Amino acid sequence: MRRIHTFSMQYALALFVVCFISSGLMAGTFGSEKSDEKKKKEKPREEEPLTADGPYLLRQPDGSVRWVEVDVQGRVLDTLYTTLPADYTFRVTDHRGRLGFDVQLHPVQRPVAASRQPDKLFVMSDPHGRLDCVVSLLCGNDIIDKELRWNYGKNHLVVIGDIFDRGKDVTQICWFFYKLEAEAARAGGCVSFLLGNHEPMVLAGDMRYTKSKYARLAEQLGTSYPVLWGPDTELGRWLATRNTMHTIGRHLFVHAGLSREFYERGLDISLVNETMSQTLFLSRKERKAHSSLSAFLYGSDGPIWYRGLVRTDAKYHPLSADTLQLILDRYQVDRLIVGHTIFKDISTFYGGRVIGVNVDNKENREKKRGRALLIEGNRYCVVGDKGFKRFLKF
Repeated sequence: MRRIHTFSMQYALALFVVCFISSGLMAGTFGSEKSDEKKKKEKPREEEPLTADGPYLLRQPDGSVRWVEVDVQGRVLDTLYTTLPADYTFRVTDHRGRLGFDVQLHPVQRPVAASRQPDKLFVMSDPHGRLDCVVSLLCGNDIIDKELRWNYGKNHLVVIGDIFDRGKDVTQICWFFYKLEAEAARAGGCVSFLLGNHEPMVLAGDMRYTKSKYARLAEQLGTSYPVLWGPDTELGRWLATRNTMHTIGRHLFVHAGLSREFYERGLDISLVNETMSQTLFLSRKERKAHSSLSAFLYGSDGPIWYRGLVRTDAKYHPLSADTLQLILDRYQVDRLIVGHTIFKDISTFYGGRVIGVNVDNKENREKKRGRALLIEGNRYCVVGDKGFKRFLKF
């Protein structure tokens, strides 16, 4: 490994300020597409300082690797390496420089979309950039040890989407699951991260829920934030091989839900997973133009957005119990387990045939409420940051 050069980013901050002021003036000159009424309702976006982030590994056409990270002092380090060992190991911390763990690069490939049910199946959802909440939950249930290493043997951890947005440790959580995946495989276990709706949102340039520090970093680098996650990046390649649907034993996992239209299309799980990956890095417009299938999959009745399994309002197109059973029969499962829609605690629907595991992780951690689902044989347990809380009864 040889480092070619490191770019100082001191001058970039000054340039950013000038550009920021200029863009404000331009906006005032040419106006905005948003109505004045919307402007009054919206809160001004708070500019955040850069905090520890990365690394972002961008692989260049000539085989070199551009390494971008923000250190704990908020300094941007932009380094080009002529080579990088395939098993290179590096340190990652949260945005405050804490919760450190080592990551070793490894080959990425699409996981299988159907697995046997292990002795223990642990299910969580929507970590949304809050590494402290992830670590607290997994440590409290012995999924990882105090060194943040895999400690779950041959068992299975499922994360039902949405690492991106709202929090300050998006990149770090991706690296965390990336490295846990390899550690689990070596132990005979498994980590499955499924795509949510926020991953493709950000990759398509929709950053309405993204902390401003990420856009600020991209601006200092003279690029857009999605470029840091493109198909030529290490984490981009990893995301592109994540499944959207996965069956484990008699359970089917998907971020949001499966609609009547989904059933009527008769879709094979592998086709869904492949199509989602093929169009992951496209814009919203490009996804619609790609095919009617990709337009549907990324639409409101698709698997990463549909709320009709857990919401009864007409606008969500709620699913009838009969159609739900047809879906379960088609995929030879007994239950659908979803995230996406936030509930106060782990919740059940359709007499337990649907389980919603998404909660406000920060709030539920503070209030000591349920944050995940543990399945052991025929037992379904709600767990919090210190383990067991109650059994789910159907």
